[in-house]
Amino acid sequence: MSPKRNFNRQSYREDRILSFVNNSGSEVRLMDFIIESMPDAKRSDIKKWLRYGHLAINGAVRTAFDAPVAPGDEVALNATRPFPVFKHPRIELIYEDDDVIVINKGYGMLSVGTASKKKEENAYDIVRSYVKQVDPRNKLWVVHRLDRHTTGLMMFAKSERAHEVLRHNWNNIILERLYVALLEGYLEEDRGFVKSRLAENSQFVVYSTDAPGEGKLAVTHYEVMGRGNGYTLAHFSLDTGRKNQIRVHAADMGHPIAGDRKYGASTSPINRLALHAQTLRFAHPITKKDMNFNSPVPPEFSAVIRGRKKQKK
Repeated sequence: MSPKRNFNRQSYREDRILSFVNNSGSEVRLMDFIIESMPDAKRSDIKKWLRYGHLAINGAVRTAFDAPVAPGDEVALNATRPFPVFKHPRIELIYEDDDVIVINKGYGMLSVGTASKKKEENAYDIVRSYVKQVDPRNKLWVVHRLDRHTTGLMMFAKSERAHEVLRHNWNNIILERLYVALLEGYLEEDRGFVKSRLAENSQFVVYSTDAPGEGKLAVTHYEVMGRGNGYTLAHFSLDTGRKNQIRVHAADMGHPIAGDRKYGASTSPINRLALHAQTLRFAHPITKKDMNFNSPVPPEFSAVIRGRKKQKK
């Protein structure tokens, strides 16, 4: 196992964060990793670091001695103070390093505050507050958004360099964005795609248009995962990332997303918009490493097609 750097006892007692990378090619327990990476450290110190939250794997604080450190994982240590722990009832911290942060956003939360709703709680302000708690000099940049009522994975940039790379090379860096949705009715084909130009009216409703010179091209691919109880569970992937794209194209197919009253849904079996950002895979903007994150399909989606949820008008 080769740490990023070797530290003696004098250096690790300084008030700064130290980082080690598991380059061994195999998974190892966190305590064993620290013992091997810092052979001069006392066992009593290591146990205290674990107990009180001084150790983090890929940005997430870990207190279990047997927490797995996979090949390529980065372990950070602050020997003098615990790391702040991110806690929020509607946001889960999935991954964090010096350049990016990935979260799982809950239902009903704005990705970013708007001019008319500056005081409303939103994912950006919550995560920004957390990174500044870690270090007041830290900043956060928005690189993409999810609709208020769409749940699932989204990413922020933590360094200016990562933000610039993501802003200028988004389509090349994003390797896969996969959504899952519960649709009203049964899709006739098991897979296919929808292609149209999308425009937005003064009421902020997005629609497909054939008018020359209007709208922006949008391409959405779909694949059926299951059918039942009058609904279709389907995966969606995007060639483009337009506002409300999946919602509009689902409605264009005659099968709006369940709970999406804005785009023609007549039922709401789970009492919310049934759209979830399940997979986010990208080339890390700085290291170029393949980063692949998955958030499970909400169990209530599958429950509906199995007939375990009542249809609500």
